[in-house]
Amino acid sequence: MKRLLLLVSLIITVAVCKAQNPKLQGIDKIPPFKILRQDSTWYTPANLKKDKPVMIIYFSPDCSHCQHMMYELEPKMKAFSKAQIIMVTFTDYNRLQMIRNFYRDFNLAKFPNIIVGTEAHTYLVQKYYHVSMTPYIAIYNKSGHLVRAFDRVPSIDTLAAAVKKG
Repeated sequence: MKRLLLLVSLIITVAVCKAQNPKLQGIDKIPPFKILRQDSTWYTPANLKKDKPVMIIYFSPDCSHCQHMMYELEPKMKAFSKAQIIMVTFTDYNRLQMIRNFYRDFNLAKFPNIIVGTEAHTYLVQKYYHVSMTPYIAIYNKSGHLVRAFDRVPSIDTLAAAVKKG
């Protein structure tokens, strides 16, 4: 009887340890996004380079937290040079100039690994991650599996460590 109780306890413990955070269930793969870039070209997961980690940042060009994150990220971009950074917003296609200004203001052209674009009214990425505030960040490894997700801005060093795991 003791062995049976021990076995049941062990099974329950393993099940609890393996249980995923409900907010993260279903986001273990890169979402099937389609974004219009600041240069008016389309970008999808098919455009991603193979065998490179991916960091998806859901942001708003006028979000002060997003802007602050970009100021902190810029001097440490070397730590992210091997990652593909996909910045997705919900800004309307008619307001593409906001995205262009964000791209210009943060001098993102000098970082070829950063792609910025809008999903506009599809809200596919927003719904995929259940985003309630920006920025939201999800980091995927070279195989396209989720490493870590952040619903608040972590330290840049924490982001870099998560990307390095990928």
